[in-house]
Amino acid sequence: MAGYNKTKITPPRWLLAELTYACPLQCPYCSNPLDYAQHTQELTTEDWKRVLSEARKMGAVQLGFSGGEPLTRPDLVELVTHARSLGYYTNLITSGYGLTEEKIVQLKTAGLDHIQVSIQASSQELNDHIAGTKSFEHKQHVARLVKQHGYPMVLCVVIHRENIHQMPEILAMAEALGADYLELANTQYYGWAHINRDALLPTAEQFKEAEAIAQAFKEKVAGKMKIYYVVPDFYEARPKGCMNGWGTTFLTIAPDGVALPCHEARILPGLDCPNVRDFSVSEIWNDSKAFNFFRGDDWMQEPCHSCDEKAKDFGGCRCQAFMLTGDMYKTDPVCSKSPDRALVQQAIDAAAKTTLAGNEKPLVFRNSKNSRQYF
Repeated sequence: MAGYNKTKITPPRWLLAELTYACPLQCPYCSNPLDYAQHTQELTTEDWKRVLSEARKMGAVQLGFSGGEPLTRPDLVELVTHARSLGYYTNLITSGYGLTEEKIVQLKTAGLDHIQVSIQASSQELNDHIAGTKSFEHKQHVARLVKQHGYPMVLCVVIHRENIHQMPEILAMAEALGADYLELANTQYYGWAHINRDALLPTAEQFKEAEAIAQAFKEKVAGKMKIYYVVPDFYEARPKGCMNGWGTTFLTIAPDGVALPCHEARILPGLDCPNVRDFSVSEIWNDSKAFNFFRGDDWMQEPCHSCDEKAKDFGGCRCQAFMLTGDMYKTDPVCSKSPDRALVQQAIDAAAKTTLAGNEKPLVFRNSKNSRQYF
């Protein structure tokens, strides 16, 4: 079957448990599905415990609790306790909104290894605007509590046109908070970010200036803070190695139990993504159509199939190829070798035009009302 390649199967190593799509924030770059409000049947505590156990038995060692906002799940501490008993290294990926000192202590006692806190900007006004919620002061308080209770201070700031001008202030904020790790994650244009791309994509000049500032600061704080700078695909000549190869390393379980080779794979046609309510993790990983679909390289078209770099980038992102070209088999258009590279330049040009006076597109914020508008 074209696009079905049951070959070279290695066990999953990284499990992303998207516990819920519920979130008090309304970020316009959220990677949750546009129709997230339609996926309301969340897995039970026992369902999640079984999934964690089965994935660990297969060899998964890294576990991320994500969402939405995972703190909205009342069983989070119980799930962390179970994960600890299985031997996972656990990471809470959170907005920090609603995280109290009492909850931090509970999670520490349960065995949580790592907390990553996101902040939307370096100023209260812009942070609260982007988040759609008054959260800036609480996030800063949470960041300090995380450090106070012995966790490494891991800060994540998603970078886009609305906040890229604050790069010096963002770096200063991270230093003031005592961040041990700072992830500067340039927006990847999936989910809500895709429909807001014209308003969020920085110009090449903005990106280059911000990157230079970040790299200079990285040298300044070497040995004290580690900075991870995630570049935006659209300004690269080669695509990222999507998920370290389809169905090789990463397993995502959505709140409703759908198992995904990547968090965005729901949008791809014909994958028939399985649900952990119906199949074991082993059956899903080894035998399902979805996880075998882009394994290996038999599915690749040219120029990918004969490219000497295909073992590095695996043809790029299947979801990005589908969103930009309508064909999930095509070379990721961010690649300079792609015959569809012009589509990326068109997106860059369209975004640049929105900076002209009177032509700025309004942001579409993530919320259930807007979700219904798109489906």
